[in-house]
Amino acid sequence: MRKKRVFVMLFALVCAYSLWLGYQFLSFKTYRIDASPSATRELVGAYHIHSSHSDGRKHVDAIAGIAAQESLDFIILTDHGNPNYGSLSSQGWKKDVLVLAGSEISSNRGHLVVLGFKKPERNFSSRAGEAAVQVRSMGGFSVIAHPYSKTAWTWGGRGEYGGLEIINADSALKRNILSSLPYLPGLLVKPGFFLCKVITRPEKNLAKWDALNAGSATPVYGYYSVDAHFFYRTLFSGIRIHIPHSPVLPADFKDARRKVLNALKKGFFYSAVDGAAQARGFRFWAEQEGKTIPMGRTAPVGRRTVLHAVSPPGLKSGIRIIHNGIAIHRSTQNSVNLMVAEPGIYRAEVYLQERTPLRSNVPWILSNPIFLKERTDGQYQSSQN
Repeated sequence: MRKKRVFVMLFALVCAYSLWLGYQFLSFKTYRIDASPSATRELVGAYHIHSSHSDGRKHVDAIAGIAAQESLDFIILTDHGNPNYGSLSSQGWKKDVLVLAGSEISSNRGHLVVLGFKKPERNFSSRAGEAAVQVRSMGGFSVIAHPYSKTAWTWGGRGEYGGLEIINADSALKRNILSSLPYLPGLLVKPGFFLCKVITRPEKNLAKWDALNAGSATPVYGYYSVDAHFFYRTLFSGIRIHIPHSPVLPADFKDARRKVLNALKKGFFYSAVDGAAQARGFRFWAEQEGKTIPMGRTAPVGRRTVLHAVSPPGLKSGIRIIHNGIAIHRSTQNSVNLMVAEPGIYRAEVYLQERTPLRSNVPWILSNPIFLKERTDGQYQSSQN
């Protein structure tokens, strides 16, 4: 009799769990924006991808095919190597997707993604700072990968790093797998739902990003990274890089490559968890005496400066303007126009306020900064070139 009661209780718990989980899955949807194409022109891609050239599960051609099915314009391979020559040789147009490649190198401080460089004659230095300088001398730039997880970054000294990963999907999965166990069946049934659930607020990454920009003469830009080794389709639909106002890539591979890499190198992009809601249409810029200052650029302090942020249309969201790491303005409106005068680093975060598995404290959209500084030939001029 006792065994029967235990069995009934377990059966009831399983049924309750199944009903609860089923409701979660059925109520999940990726919100789509309702706007004219002209109002949402941009290029969309995925950054930090591993293929069979290193520890990824699929060949580059298969990955490009998945990217095409997910309507991506570009993907960026970052196979392990110093550099990974096989991955570099696979660049080109595939399945109407622009396939770009850099490498994820192992350095004395951690993993460093290097992009946009001319093919080197020898390996990059094993010392992170030296490798970053080498890459920059070859026309490229570098991004610190998963700084607080997996092969964590050891901080020390100022390096000429061009970027920092703020969210890394692979790290989020490994770090939060235990707390996400109740949603684990979602990997098979609703992988997009599960991806949103495992992403937590990247508090340390955001704080470090702001600190790096405060203490560096060169801008450091923020990336949402898929770090894909498998589950390519889910990751490509879930986490994306957006380049605004760039509706068409040139047919010539070299021109297309230059266009995308220049945008990333100058910080003219934003990152988003598109698996929760389409982010296409977000904009962040400044106006200063009739001139437009886009994301990633530096403008001189002392002039009338107005920051503008516009969230994607048709969705409930909240916009925060961040100054030197502190939120100075919050709004539930679709747009923000904020006059600022203090020097420093200004960026925008957008939080989705629809029903979504994405945690309410995770930035759905993350802009790159606009730098307002005292004008010096080094800082101001370099940001305008």
